[in-house]
Amino acid sequence: MAFYSEDEKTEDYLFKIVLIGDSAVGKSNLLARFARNEFYPNSKSTIGVEFQTQKMDINGKEIKAQIWDTAGQERFRAVTSAYYRGAVGALLVYDITRRQTFDSIGRWLNELQSHSDMNVVTILVGNKSDLKDAREVTTAEGKDLAEAQGLFFMETSALDSSNVVAAFQTVVKEIFNILSRKVMLSQELKKQDAPLMGSGKTVVLQGDGTQEADTRPKKAGCCSS
Repeated sequence: MAFYSEDEKTEDYLFKIVLIGDSAVGKSNLLARFARNEFYPNSKSTIGVEFQTQKMDINGKEIKAQIWDTAGQERFRAVTSAYYRGAVGALLVYDITRRQTFDSIGRWLNELQSHSDMNVVTILVGNKSDLKDAREVTTAEGKDLAEAQGLFFMETSALDSSNVVAAFQTVVKEIFNILSRKVMLSQELKKQDAPLMGSGKTVVLQGDGTQEADTRPKKAGCCSS
């Protein structure tokens, strides 16, 4: 969900993004690296939910990404489910050195879709790419799953910073692009609707296009050839 104030000429946007995935896949360190350029090798599991706001500039617009770090432990899932609501972006994270975290992706996707208010821009993130010798999930497997589910995909390392900023930026930019397309479509519909006023036609929105439905009264009767 995007929020902006009509009083602000710069049109600031606020996007809620959630980090989801099993416990200990590195969600908190991804956020720490992105928001503060920090890494905690002995970080403890997140209890409940934490969030940070990070500003980004996209096409001259100031975007505020409010990133929520959700606990991966089973006992907190019922608590954190409420925080999916209103999210427009998600980083679905697994650990490339633990196949079980990759096998859980389907469950997390179902949970995201069940608790979200709308379609969420989602990137599948294979974290800990620096641990090459301990890899249990190949890059190809990650790509194939992302392709099958219609997700973006990237491998990251919170330890050495690889692709961390890029992963967050990918989600935020796509959300902004979708929002921009909707705004442009809305403006186009208003332009199209203006000359149609009084013509007896109604503009019906169908996906990304429009279709004109003729609502003028038609003569009754039937004819045969």
